[in-house]
Amino acid sequence: MRTPIIAGNWKLNKTIDEALAFAQDLKPALSKAANVEIILAPPFTALSVLAEALNNSSVLLAGQNCYPAQGAFTGEISPRLLRDAGCVAVIVGHSERRQLFGETGEFINRKVKAVLEEGLRVILCIGETLQERKDNQTFKILEEQLRKGLAGIDGTSMARLVVAYEPVWAIGTGQTASSGQAQEAHRFIRDFLATHFEQAVADSTRIIYGGSVTPENIDGLMAQPDIDGALVGGASLQSASFIQIARFGRV
Repeated sequence: MRTPIIAGNWKLNKTIDEALAFAQDLKPALSKAANVEIILAPPFTALSVLAEALNNSSVLLAGQNCYPAQGAFTGEISPRLLRDAGCVAVIVGHSERRQLFGETGEFINRKVKAVLEEGLRVILCIGETLQERKDNQTFKILEEQLRKGLAGIDGTSMARLVVAYEPVWAIGTGQTASSGQAQEAHRFIRDFLATHFEQAVADSTRIIYGGSVTPENIDGLMAQPDIDGALVGGASLQSASFIQIARFGRV
């Protein structure tokens, strides 16, 4: 059985005070959340205070990004510093990093390796653009991003890696992939992992969906056999909607 993950990516939102107010809502509401892993990825400025505020809770923290080295890299942040701030995981390869900041598959692979070497978990994001989907290139793009992102990673390390399928055309647009479309992509990813590693790795790796996830569509997504959770964007900024999503399947 794969434990579901509900992760909230706040992107460039929330001051420290706003983050603390969110934590005050979240901690009691999800303190007894069973059979689900809750992760928040706040701005870097809020990490250490949230780590303290969420201490002794089931809510974990992730970095939204990292640089794959330590030293003279002004303005960057390393996996080591993220771990020191209280993170257990790092989001790598988000479509905004690929599209807006020009991150290549090779550079993302360096990040994957650096995060794993620091003893943290990786949330590796992959996904196609709308034009690539229209051109029937979805599976080709997913395979390319997986091959590059996972280059040099062995099956044992995959125990600390989560794949997040996030179709670029569904991020922040309000346009969500249908449950069937998401399941089809997740099935392809799992089949790739079985071929690239072995079936046991594919069966145990958690694959989560990201792209305009809401309280209204989470149950349909989570009903699919290969969808193991969600990477939530806009709906994670309001405690009420994020709590609803984290309680998927319950009234």
